[in-house]
Amino acid sequence: MIIVRSIEEFPAGLPSPVVTIGNFDGVHRGHREIFRRVREAAATRGGTSVVITFEPHPLTVVPSSRRISLITTTAEKEALIGAAGIDCLLVIPFTPEFARQSAREFVTELLVGRIGVKQLVIGYDYAFGRNREGGIDLLAELGREFGFELVVLHPIGDKGHVFSSSEIRRMVREGDVDRVVPLLGRHFSLGGRVVHGQHRGASLGFPTANVATDHDLLPADGVYAVKVLVAATPYDGACNIGTKPTFGEGSRAIEVFLFDFQGDLYDRELRIFFIERLRGEVTYPDAEALRRAIAADVARCREILGATTLRDWAPETVVTA
Repeated sequence: MIIVRSIEEFPAGLPSPVVTIGNFDGVHRGHREIFRRVREAAATRGGTSVVITFEPHPLTVVPSSRRISLITTTAEKEALIGAAGIDCLLVIPFTPEFARQSAREFVTELLVGRIGVKQLVIGYDYAFGRNREGGIDLLAELGREFGFELVVLHPIGDKGHVFSSSEIRRMVREGDVDRVVPLLGRHFSLGGRVVHGQHRGASLGFPTANVATDHDLLPADGVYAVKVLVAATPYDGACNIGTKPTFGEGSRAIEVFLFDFQGDLYDRELRIFFIERLRGEVTYPDAEALRRAIAADVARCREILGATTLRDWAPETVVTA
């Protein structure tokens, strides 16, 4: 996949571009269905499939009462879109100046003038441009004026449940990481680097890796059964997210204990796949009570993860549209 990071650098002369536009946070099952249709339409025309997205997310630039925690980082989103088989990804820097551009200007200058769009595929509720003025009616009018076809997709879901980034964010924030899989199409995961902590896990007999991450969205505090990739090697594990109230530390941290792992993890990159939440965070009366609780958590995690096969979570099998 070609990734272009500014409008000015978009390559001229791509054959019969079929384009879709959106934020595509999470690259969930609904997004991947859109990409599939764009790919198929481009293939029918002997053309090029093009996805346009924005960086940063518009809600972080345009004044809004909504604070958004993104499901994926920019790098993850780009990798997932590439895995969906798209030919070209245009990542537009979203600035206050760009936000003031009218929908007509966006279509005439970018979609028509720069890209040469032949078909535009959008969701039923999509709108863009200044004050979200670029809705279906205006796009249909511009399509007739400039000779591109507009395809409007109905809500995409399964068994009456529409795939939604907002719903996925809510589920993750509430710790419903197992229920998010049918919407996201894969287990929620985050990447991070192992940093030094207080070494309390080791003193309890369960040496944990403290993980620093750039992810905005974290699951609810508590204990989770997880799969962890260290380089290309998978491990089962238990993960705690929280403030470690038994020790009164107060700062939120991500700690993961890898079963049957030997070696040094400091400064290494991990990817944690959240399979199931066991419980919320609990304050224990003393370190021994906490140690017994961790031992019980580990035993339960082993049971859960023993029934989870690679095809249920492995990234190479879950990012394909």
